[in-house]
Amino acid sequence: MAESMQGLHRTCRCAEVTTEMVGKEVTLMGWVAKARNKGGLVFVDLRDRSGIMQLIFENGSIDEEGFTKAGKLRSEFVIAVTGTVEKRGGAVNENLATGEIELRVKSLRVLAEADVPPFPIEENSKTKDEIRLKYRYLDLRRPDLQRNIMMKSKVAQLTRQFFTEEGFLEIETPMLGKSTPEGARDYLVPSRVHPGHFYGLPQSPQLYKQLLMIGGTDRYFQIARCFRDEDLRANRQPEFTQLDVEMSFVDREDDVMGMMEGLFEKIFREIKGIEISLPLRRVTYAEAMTRYGSDAPDTRFGMEINDLSDTVKNSGFAVFDGALNAGGKVRAIVLKDRESALSRKELDKLADLAKTYKAKGLAWLGIGSDGLRSSFASKISAQLVDEIAKKLELKKGDMAFFVADADDYVVCTALGAVRKELAARFDLIDKNRYDLLWVVDFPLFEYSEEEGRYVAMHHPFTSPKDEDLPFMESEPSRVRAKAYDIVINGQEAGGGSLRIYKKEIQNLMFKTLGFSQEQIENRFGFFVNAFNFGTPPHGGIALGLDRFAMLLANTDNIKDVIAFPKVQNASCLMTEAPGVVENRQLEELAIELKDVEEG
Repeated sequence: MAESMQGLHRTCRCAEVTTEMVGKEVTLMGWVAKARNKGGLVFVDLRDRSGIMQLIFENGSIDEEGFTKAGKLRSEFVIAVTGTVEKRGGAVNENLATGEIELRVKSLRVLAEADVPPFPIEENSKTKDEIRLKYRYLDLRRPDLQRNIMMKSKVAQLTRQFFTEEGFLEIETPMLGKSTPEGARDYLVPSRVHPGHFYGLPQSPQLYKQLLMIGGTDRYFQIARCFRDEDLRANRQPEFTQLDVEMSFVDREDDVMGMMEGLFEKIFREIKGIEISLPLRRVTYAEAMTRYGSDAPDTRFGMEINDLSDTVKNSGFAVFDGALNAGGKVRAIVLKDRESALSRKELDKLADLAKTYKAKGLAWLGIGSDGLRSSFASKISAQLVDEIAKKLELKKGDMAFFVADADDYVVCTALGAVRKELAARFDLIDKNRYDLLWVVDFPLFEYSEEEGRYVAMHHPFTSPKDEDLPFMESEPSRVRAKAYDIVINGQEAGGGSLRIYKKEIQNLMFKTLGFSQEQIENRFGFFVNAFNFGTPPHGGIALGLDRFAMLLANTDNIKDVIAFPKVQNASCLMTEAPGVVENRQLEELAIELKDVEEG
């Protein structure tokens, strides 16, 4: 039978007990992590979010009733204990902050009993995600998850402190807004009082924060909830938290980037004990693609992309010559000292990976202990092989990988994917290292084959570079954006831009995107109208707080820093959301469902 608190008060958490408190009486509360009955002694590991404290129950130190209760304690019972802090009688546990001390208990209350949990509550659980997420409230008791959640909370606190000190106002923007279908799919919310009409949950507070600048707010930030109905990956969720920032009277990308660098400096110092070097490195989009094959390059390892187009010109190898004659490129990366570790089967897998990025294949050339092995060396002269080896500085044990295509984007992205795969395969990345950099000068537009038009690479409110304005209508692909992404260890952690603040440029942007006047009015009329009343130069950024926390926690999955995450199909295994609703609710919303298959 569970007991009540009866006015008992916790004096501190488990890991807050220190050696300086030896001889003092404390009251602790938490969950039983482990219980060991040794006959006249009962040892219990008591766990709360701070850590673990070893409890010792001894007949005589506690009354007989209390000792009997102690002998019946099991994993995950919730208990309250009062006792005296002592030096450990046995060996010191160096793995615990409280490893030198223990609590000799004189009173025990069992506040709640517990069934045997469906999986062990332990660090780095090997239990399947499906089971852990079904019982997420149990999973959250794991020390590693609790550390992540506490760390994320501290990041939010430091963020609020930083921006408040810099003169920013924290302002909430609406959750129920207008659906503006440009980008990811909106989550729609039907209106009961306006039948047939829908709100869109915010993908970001983008328009609102720009309107705040027009409204004279000057400096704004928000830790905002956002929603995107898109396919999930390890670093994505349908609902997520982002740090949203906007500043008025800024005319250089460095104004916003410099402000964010101050935040990063503070967080890395406070959270990780790391001093980052400022200003952060700036890399153009073009450089990132041609050197690393990604607009979010991981610079913790080398293996940079080399341009071999001039070297292999007129090689006689149809793959190379065909790509170059079509105006394309031949590029390569070099894996050092691992040639012997790659079997033909593994080389074929790498080729398959390159093909998923639309490459026609992956050529290779290696220098092993038995000499040369290559997929194409027999098709070119020995002299050219030597020239390639010299250009790439190949030595015994090295292997080079080549992609050739008329489309240089395909060449770079395919090699970028192979680069990352090889780094993971051979453990070339220092997991304790943090590389932060800015990627700048993104294209303003990208062509969508699906829609048959140019679309905004970021969003339609990003300002073009002044010198590229003449190409907006004639050559949209040439136009660069005043945009910037912060990249941490090969992952985009956030992105922003200077915004369009001149009405004529905003109209030109919409025109280039192929929007009709009616579409502009229906989607953005309220926003465009605001430009008539004095818009200051402004810019900002959005930082994915969950993804940032994931990187700080050195985990590969965003679920590890979110209390109640969704799974791949955007459902919650614990609550079984989304679920069906009653017909009367649908009738109130003037909604009729089609026949749909359960799935």
